[in-house]
Amino acid sequence: VDSKGAIFEQKGGQLILSAAAGTSFEARTEAVGFVMEHLREDGIVTGWRNELYPVAETFYSSPAFLMERAAVSLLGVLEYGVHINGLVQKSSDEEPKMWIARRSPTKSKYPGMLDHLVAGGQPAGLSLMDNVIKECDEEAGVPEDLARKGIKPIGAISYEGWNSGSSTISRVVLFNYDLYLPASFQPKPVDGEVEEFFLWTIDQVKESMALDYHDPIKPNCYVVIIDFLLRMGYISPETPGYLDVLRELRSGDCR
Repeated sequence: VDSKGAIFEQKGGQLILSAAAGTSFEARTEAVGFVMEHLREDGIVTGWRNELYPVAETFYSSPAFLMERAAVSLLGVLEYGVHINGLVQKSSDEEPKMWIARRSPTKSKYPGMLDHLVAGGQPAGLSLMDNVIKECDEEAGVPEDLARKGIKPIGAISYEGWNSGSSTISRVVLFNYDLYLPASFQPKPVDGEVEEFFLWTIDQVKESMALDYHDPIKPNCYVVIIDFLLRMGYISPETPGYLDVLRELRSGDCR
């Protein structure tokens, strides 16, 4: 509640913005930001990023307002991101290898877990490709020329998930890219979000998909890696459950 009254109200079983939130993009952004700051102070919103996400009906719609990234799942709005499979392939007849990152132990979410070479949320004011180039530089020290030369958009996955611990719902669309890098290039941690990088064979990548694998990967990376293994033919369509997995990779609200 601010000086004008409650910013949110329940109507017909839904949480909506009240008249107190205003009618303009700027007013709604300020009003929602006011609420989220208070929820941060109360310890309900954690892992504050100071990064604004657009809240819109679809990826192509004009946003109704912007809100803090860490609070997006609290409202269950659609969120978007980019994930990059970092690959090294010395020749066309040689199996590629995949760069894997280990997250910093100081990360607010999934500290110390394995991760993609590069991944990040899609903030307001950047195109997808500009965000990819920015994240490549910030997270792995990939120069812009190498990133633009080796990057290839390869589709998207979508999923929804309920977090019983925080009583939040994630509704996510991830735009996926394959980034082929020279064998001589060594990624390096730049922004402190990654502890180390190492190169895996495809067999190692496949082994890491096991439920009982000893060194778990950040949850949303599994779906992107599985999509890669399917696309590249490393999982046969004769494998039981193949079509079920394929369907689940885009089971979320993808719009």
